[in-house]
Parts: sequence; C-alpha cells; structure tokens
Amino acid sequence: MTTLYRGMHRAELDVAYNNTQAIPDFPAVYAGFQARSAQLYHTAACHRDIQYGRYPRQRFDWLPSQNADAPTWIFIHGGYWQNCSKEDFAFVAEGALANGFNVVLVEYTLAPQASMTQIVDEIGSLLDHLAADHDGLGIGRGPVCLSGHSAGGHLSAVHRSHRLLAHAMPISPLVDLEPIGLSWLNEKLNLTQREINEYSPLRHIGKGARMTVTVGAAELPELVRQASDYATAAQKAGETVQYIAVDNCTHFSVLEDLARPSGTQMRALASNMAR
Repeated sequence: MTTLYRGMHRAELDVAYNNTQAIPDFPAVYAGFQARSAQLYHTAACHRDIQYGRYPRQRFDWLPSQNADAPTWIFIHGGYWQNCSKEDFAFVAEGALANGFNVVLVEYTLAPQASMTQIVDEIGSLLDHLAADHDGLGIGRGPVCLSGHSAGGHLSAVHRSHRLLAHAMPISPLVDLEPIGLSWLNEKLNLTQREINEYSPLRHIGKGARMTVTVGAAELPELVRQASDYATAAQKAGETVQYIAVDNCTHFSVLEDLARPSGTQMRALASNMAR
C-alpha cells in the first residue's frame, strides 16, 4: 500500500483528521454548543445576519461592546469548510464580550456549493466590507483581531496580512492543505493542486499581523503538529508569534476555554491586543 503523506496511507490519513471520531461524545458536545449559542443570542445585544455579499451565507452577526473605541474580535467557525454555521458556535463570544471586545461572528458559503477559492475570497470580501464600515458599526476605531477555529483558523491565517488587522488568532488551524486533499475530506472540497499550493499558509509566510496560534494539547497529533509547525515557521520568518497548546483540551473543548473570560486563550488575546 502506497504511503501518501508523512508515512500515512489513505485510511490512516482519514483517521488522523477525523476530529469528531476522536472524542466519545461528539453529538452531545455539539448539542451543548448549540444550546449555549442559542442562549447567547437570547441574552446578548446582537445585530443578526448583516449581509457582506450577494450569496445567502455571506452574512455576519455584530455583537457590540459598550465602549465606542473597543477592540473587535472576528471569529470564523470551523467544520472543514463544508459543515456547521455561526449559529452553532456563537457561544465562543462569551469570553470576548466579557473582556470588552466587539464581536463579529462570520458565515460563509460551504463546499461543495463553494470551492476553496470562493471561500477564501468571501472572507477577503468580508474584511474589505468591515474595513469600509459600510454598516456604520465603528469597526476600526480600536484594534481588530481575526480569529477562527480549525477551517476557520485556516481562513484567519490566509488573511492575516489584511490591512484591517492588528492581530490574528488561528485556533487549531489547518495550514497545510495537502493531507486534506488526500483524505475523505476532499470528497466535497475537490481541491485543485493550485488551491493546495496557494491556500496553504504554511507555504506562504509573509509579513502580516502579530499572531497568537493556539491548539488543544490533547488534540489529534496532526492538528497539534500543523499548529506548532506554523508557529515555528512564522517565528523563523521573523514574524511576531505566540504559540499556546492549551492543557488537556481536545479539538472541541479548546472552544470551551476560548469562551471563558479568564481562559488561557482569552487572557493571551487581551494581553496581546492591549499592546
């Protein structure tokens, strides 16, 4: 049997990137996230589903701080570019809101309806839209951080050089798309070789915003390696990067830490954004 990537066969790759099978209770965890997110929408001030493009899923939620000059935290959800919605993970805003941030929760078109190229372009369009402040939200008065989890971490790393950003916070980011293109995940993504090369942030580390790269220390080894390799490569390229492996956290419980106002990741973000 031919090895495809880092000594792994296709079956091994499929397991190496299957986050939902890596924990015993994913359906219950996911349902809990959705319930907490619904509660957040019920209790927090929020402008829902502001359009930033012509496609139905090109929309975002705006959760304002009470401070007109507050920093803004933009969050892109994961789901391997083909699953989930911002409504599933809105609860992560709890920590940022408690720390005085404005929060933007991002939606985008999913594969197979959108190619990787379109998804990347949509996030670029979102950032352009926010930078122009078409909606009069006041984004840009304070520093702006682009963040995201998993696939969203990838998208935040791709766009870390955008002029709007003072900071980027990729969480469990997928920064090398080659194994994605060789595994079960590519059945809907249909990645081209050009997309793998062009949209793998690990292969294109240029000048950009300061970064906090985080990952759960108890995540699948490939997810930890990708995050660690990216932080190391960015540091070697002369970029300002903080790397955090959050103790005892899986690919999903790392989001629970993120939602805690005094969690490891939120403490790091608040400190870095205050510089």
